[in-house]
Amino acid sequence: MFIRIDRGAATPISRQIAEQIRAQCLAGLLPPGHCLPSVRQLARQLVVNVNTVVRVYERLAAEGLVEMRHGEGTFVLPPARATGVAAELKLHREQFAREFEAVVRRGLLLGLTMPEMRRMLSACAAHARRQIARNTTVEKQS
Repeated sequence: MFIRIDRGAATPISRQIAEQIRAQCLAGLLPPGHCLPSVRQLARQLVVNVNTVVRVYERLAAEGLVEMRHGEGTFVLPPARATGVAAELKLHREQFAREFEAVVRRGLLLGLTMPEMRRMLSACAAHARRQIARNTTVEKQS
């Protein structure tokens, strides 16, 4: 599981974590039955307070995305059990489209050409895929 926290963002860290786990669950990167890292393990990995991760897992459980089993762990549930998540995913995608448009606009204002921006996008996508694959592989080995 790959999670990136922007500590300088206006969005609270707990919301950043929850949104990224939610997106990975809905995208199938975290398949049903997958055991999420323990609260302590994720808190240590992200260098955040344990209570922050507890709140995130509880919020995701309330949405029906994960199930917290005392003494066993937190497991991803099938997407059909999630309540109202599809609408939220649509909102996140719309927000992403607005953010992406702003990045493209900024690139054009900086004098970047479309081929340059395509190359940058391809390089960033390849890098992100490698990070996700590396984190997924490390998690499976654990």
